[in-house]
Amino acid sequence: MVEVKVTDKHGFEKAMRIFKKQCQKEGFLVEIKERRYYSKPSEKKRRKGQ
Repeated sequence: MVEVKVTDKHGFEKAMRIFKKQCQKEGFLVEIKERRYYSKPSEKKRRKGQ
């Protein structure tokens, strides 16, 4: 779970940058892209092998 607190010191823009970096580090974006379309198990194995 990614949690970012917005304070007067940081502001919303900085909080968004921190949030995006944490999401990328956790791998959320990659997982969302993978789940967007169904892929057969054989295709997943083929991609992992590369």
